[in-house]
Amino acid sequence: MKKGKEESVVVLDFLPNGYPFDRRPSHVKTPIVQSLGKDMFTLLELVPKKGIQLQPHQEVYIGEGKRDKIHHIVGRLPFDKLTRTAKAELKFVVEEFVKNDEQKYVEFFNKARPLSTRMHSLEVLPGLGKKRMWNIIEERKVEPFKDFADIKKRVKLMPDPKTIITKRILKELSGNEKHNFFVKA
Repeated sequence: MKKGKEESVVVLDFLPNGYPFDRRPSHVKTPIVQSLGKDMFTLLELVPKKGIQLQPHQEVYIGEGKRDKIHHIVGRLPFDKLTRTAKAELKFVVEEFVKNDEQKYVEFFNKARPLSTRMHSLEVLPGLGKKRMWNIIEERKVEPFKDFADIKKRVKLMPDPKTIITKRILKELSGNEKHNFFVKA
């Protein structure tokens, strides 16, 4: 997992009038952007520059350089503070990230190690039990996996790898997981 700060995010929801539960007068409220970091899956709350309108799935730069759309970063955003729209978009955004960076996740299948003497890191993936875990380990000894299709073809009754990685990332984002493999804790 990478260390450091997010360089760019994808907008999950844009609230031009701030949060509806904010009791301050409307002239005091600031627009809010709920977003997901592209590198470490960090949920962030941002404030856009004045007059900027953003759409869900829009990519926005938030790095150290000059930002054209974002005024400042408020901070990390707890999962339970996400709006309904943000929660609905989250699955699609994560799916897109997994699809676009497939090789990173195939490497996870190729290099995953035991967590303890009783549990392997592959077992935390939804839909993978001990039997499939051992099938994956045996197959990767023969030859490393090339892509998701290769995993699905070589491991009997394997659920869609893209789907199980997406589900795992969503579980990690909820903040209730003991081990995080993809989301920066």
